[in-house]
Amino acid sequence: MGKRLMKEVPTTSLPRERMESYGVEALSDQELLAILLRTGQHPYNVMDIAGEVLKKFVDLTALRQASLVELREIRGIGRVKALEICALIELGQRIQAEARPASTLVRSSYELAQQLIMEMRDFQQEHLVCIYLDTQNQIILKKTLFIGSLNQSIAHPREIFHFAVRVSAAKIILAHNHPSGNVIPSKQDLHFTKRMRECGELMGIEVLDHLIIGTKQYLSLREEGLLEEE
Repeated sequence: MGKRLMKEVPTTSLPRERMESYGVEALSDQELLAILLRTGQHPYNVMDIAGEVLKKFVDLTALRQASLVELREIRGIGRVKALEICALIELGQRIQAEARPASTLVRSSYELAQQLIMEMRDFQQEHLVCIYLDTQNQIILKKTLFIGSLNQSIAHPREIFHFAVRVSAAKIILAHNHPSGNVIPSKQDLHFTKRMRECGELMGIEVLDHLIIGTKQYLSLREEGLLEEE
């Protein structure tokens, strides 16, 4: 991506002037980043520094996941610029999330999974999300309850059903991501799902599905007929 420079544009053209003349869509990734960085750091100008940032990260997804430590390793990026980049990335992600109107009605596992893929595809750890529904499949609450592998000591039914009772949920959909992108359920995933279903049956709360979310795809245990397997 660092090579996506403005070959047809004179190097004397400044990003701000190009933006005013041609619009923000005409700017390269390097120019946009240079505008955000504002100034260089001797002996590097701001375009040089922006280029170094884009060379370090293979694409914009990698940049979105960059840590403060990684950013500060780049020449010309100090503490303040690193903080500004992270803040701008987070703001962009929040804007994107708000721009996607989330339906409060769950019509299908497919529709819900597509929304969750957008939200969870960049997570570096497993996140367990519980979606609590009323009798009409309207979402009452969507909550991330655990971060880490789905083992019994961490993902305990007590916490999951605590919120179900608290919001008077009739149904639950479980979802967790696989950072590897592989959506094939493990034996632990299947055992965890079976345990949740058994607990739900005792409490009169139906576990409708367990979705495994990858970077581009998903697997529904309900669609695959795996809800009760161990």
